[in-house]
Amino acid sequence: MLFGLLGLFLALTKSCWCAPQQTCQPGDQFLGRCSNTMTEEKPTCTELHLSYCHDVGYSRTIFPNILGHRTRIEAESGAEYLLLSVIHGLLKGECSPDMRLVGCSVLASPCQDDKMIKPCRSTCEALRRDCSHTLEAVDMAWPYFLDCDRFFASDQEGCFDPLAALKAKQELSRSSLSAEEPSTIIQFTYSSNTQMYALLKRTTAKCSDISQVYSIGRSTEGRDLLVIEFSNNPGQHELVEPEVKLIGNMHGNEVLGRQLLIYLAQYLCSEYTLGNQRVQALINNTRIHILASMNPDGYELAAAEGHLMNGWTNGRANAQNIDLNRNFPDLTSVFYRNRRSRHYRTDHIPIPDAYWFGKVAPETFAVMKWTRSLPFVQSASLHGGELVVSYPFDFSRHPHEEKMFSPTQDERMFKQLARTYADAHATMSNNDTDRCGANFYRTRGIINGALWYSFAGGMSDFNYLHTNCLEITVELGCDKFPSEAELYPEWKRNKEALLSFLESVHRGIKGVVKDVDGNGIKGATISVRGIRKDVTTAESGDYWRLLSPGTHILTATAKGYSRVSKRVHLPHNMNKAGRVDFVLKKVPLEPDIDDHLFPITDTWDRFDPYNQFERDGEPDVAEGGIERQEKPWWWSYFSQSGIAPPNWLLRNV
Repeated sequence: MLFGLLGLFLALTKSCWCAPQQTCQPGDQFLGRCSNTMTEEKPTCTELHLSYCHDVGYSRTIFPNILGHRTRIEAESGAEYLLLSVIHGLLKGECSPDMRLVGCSVLASPCQDDKMIKPCRSTCEALRRDCSHTLEAVDMAWPYFLDCDRFFASDQEGCFDPLAALKAKQELSRSSLSAEEPSTIIQFTYSSNTQMYALLKRTTAKCSDISQVYSIGRSTEGRDLLVIEFSNNPGQHELVEPEVKLIGNMHGNEVLGRQLLIYLAQYLCSEYTLGNQRVQALINNTRIHILASMNPDGYELAAAEGHLMNGWTNGRANAQNIDLNRNFPDLTSVFYRNRRSRHYRTDHIPIPDAYWFGKVAPETFAVMKWTRSLPFVQSASLHGGELVVSYPFDFSRHPHEEKMFSPTQDERMFKQLARTYADAHATMSNNDTDRCGANFYRTRGIINGALWYSFAGGMSDFNYLHTNCLEITVELGCDKFPSEAELYPEWKRNKEALLSFLESVHRGIKGVVKDVDGNGIKGATISVRGIRKDVTTAESGDYWRLLSPGTHILTATAKGYSRVSKRVHLPHNMNKAGRVDFVLKKVPLEPDIDDHLFPITDTWDRFDPYNQFERDGEPDVAEGGIERQEKPWWWSYFSQSGIAPPNWLLRNV
């Protein structure tokens, strides 16, 4: 019955919400802008008998109403009332009963002494800010009869708030909750891509002071890779404030992580507003980036069949049939080949030129560019199919060994990060948990990736070897596409783990590398004795180094500056990162043989050397307004490397 009404309603209103054809436009007669010979009766108060407006908080209304309906029967037969009757199903519970109550305040405004009391414009405007994205998700425009300027009044005109009773009821319900009970209301259902975008935008609209959404690129089929950010200063990197990212749905048919991250975004917004001190402390001291779906195209394919019919591989890859977690540059092989060289770096390894001649997915490129553009400290990628946390390296140090323990220089730190998530999860570290046929209960829910199974081109290895970021892979459970009934239990199992992981970025050390004049030094290197993995400073000279407790020797260096070392002790009971600053003096710059033997700044500085993925949309205009001829694909390679192109190439320009 509901879907029949929906079909009829959508057919009648198809994204335009057009007003009924009348001599006067809705509301004009009431406002005295025209007269209608058919409706000359005097407005009078009458009992309110509209069934979908039974809980508005008043019992008398007035006809003709503000829309020109002369009687209750005429109001009930209009498209506006039909919308109110199906709005819960149409919007899948979003913005309900808010939109229904505000719609009732227009359709059946309260009456006193045969005079109409109009609803408040401020309430309408707040509703539109919160709910316009929800309507966009079902491809509908904003209803004409909720025109805030036309049918609503200002506070000075003596309006009433149609949501006052609902707000009071919600406030009473919250006050009755114990400290342990959740106060954030989340609808635990699956979200289509359009609904996901609407939910994230609506969340940002509710918490605009601590959040924003931005796109890092588009999928193969043109869908936004939309990130929601939480910070007390959204859009800005703050000095020594760590940045952390969470990525879900890299494999399109592994959907639980996607939903958990959507819920997490709603939870952070709501709990911050409600005064949750833990969430407020987290957001005030951390910049959090959440990419709920890295593979929206794959999700569309998996969701089309649903959780009962979806197989283990259907929708896993992107629309180009590329497995995104095998599509990153294989820097691990480069590391293994050169790790014994005294001169070769084991961090910030440049992307080999040969990589760009392969098939690079737009989703992969977007995440690579995003990862390089911000000083991320740690990251988690949420997957499905097992119940375990794995950590780099994912590619075996012996290419012919499928299961070989292959640790990084930060093995202890990676184990701590994995342990943080697994131990905070409700069941992951239990030794009596069903492990989907594997034996991860022996390691209490964590494992080195290559010891589990080896593969090249993974995102976690890329993060570790190309940037400062340490990333773990979280396998959330045996079922890649659980039923909706499992979404709330899974949220309960993972909520504490997600929060604990975000908080764990505040460990180790942080600080600023400056010159003697107090200016931050970008690109300075912080090394730790005994760990051949350096981190570099961000734009303002700040850095973060995740370290386990103990005594460490730190050294800060930068080209053209002196070298400074410090001895640092991190006690076991520290609950925040220690602050260690460095001041470097300028020294004469001398040529370094390492720069010639192992050039590392070339491809590091010129990302995407063959310009395959980004080309300016505007024409390149030279002085005098003459449009320059587009350069061939190899031009940036030779121009930035300082090598002259061969004559046979130049003849073809």
